[in-house]
Amino acid sequence: MIIDAHGHFTTTPKPFEAWRLRQIEGVKNPARMPQVSELQIGDDEIRESLEGNQLRQMRERGHDLTIFSPRAIFMAHHIGDFQVSSTWAALCNEMCYRATALYPEHFALAIMLPQSPGVDPATCIPEIERCVRDYDAVAVNLNPDPSGGHWNSPPLSDRHWYPLYEKLVEHELPAMVHVSQSCNACFHTTGAHYLNGDTTAFMQCLDSHLFRDFPTLRFVIPHGGGAVPYHWGRFRGLAQALNKPVLEEHLLKNVFFDTCVYHQPGIDLLTQVIPIENILFASEMVGAVRGIDPRSGHHYDDTRRYIDAAAIEPAARHAIFEGNARRVYPRLDRRLKAQGR
Repeated sequence: MIIDAHGHFTTTPKPFEAWRLRQIEGVKNPARMPQVSELQIGDDEIRESLEGNQLRQMRERGHDLTIFSPRAIFMAHHIGDFQVSSTWAALCNEMCYRATALYPEHFALAIMLPQSPGVDPATCIPEIERCVRDYDAVAVNLNPDPSGGHWNSPPLSDRHWYPLYEKLVEHELPAMVHVSQSCNACFHTTGAHYLNGDTTAFMQCLDSHLFRDFPTLRFVIPHGGGAVPYHWGRFRGLAQALNKPVLEEHLLKNVFFDTCVYHQPGIDLLTQVIPIENILFASEMVGAVRGIDPRSGHHYDDTRRYIDAAAIEPAARHAIFEGNARRVYPRLDRRLKAQGR
């Protein structure tokens, strides 16, 4: 089967975004803050939003299942306070859960966390517990920069994050390290901030002994790892200069990269530089890059085509498409086995 490890509910019904815009207005004017009870979206609206978008393209491209999380740019942890973020996270997670409940063979839930700048990450634990218990979540999205492009949180290696990691390890939840909207004009959200976040997260892990403290913690770095594969020699050299172990021992038992890289040479580089066992198939469809490449006539984010065309062995292709995801996401693997898959 083909497991897409990186999907977002980017096509939520219009009333959902409208409620969020009202919530943002309510941050400035509390009298305008909407009530959760005012958000009413039926199952048919969710079906309609998926059938013509993610599900249609999954069927066309031959994807079997997507690990589905709230829209990354919508997480926007920098807006409002913890209560605003907590309310919004709960609604986003519920919306994605409803998609997984309507299409359990096609979607599995990854949740957003109710992060807020300057707030202890331990405040995210109740939402993790709720979503594991009630929604059978298989992963989380972890934002290393809740400020939205100002990077004023401690690095991911800091003990500031440890209570959160303890809970992720307890529940066998990998974390996709994924930033959200940039409110810094210097960083375009999808063209710069996302890739900055990927590269920064990897370097924060490299310049630490995080995985010595959490040997079973798993991070998935999206978008092919940002600059990491292209500059693998630089990172190997930095690890050496910092007296860290070789990267295969230091990080690659815990850090994985997805295939949200939207051209063949990029995928070829990824599969040549990064060990196959550390690569997870993903497309981020429908996501940041939705157009058709005029050179190929296919969607940029149709990443299955690139894996199919890569100069790798069939066993490596199977690992990227399915085997690695089942190993990295143990809760997903158990769910699939319960479905007889």
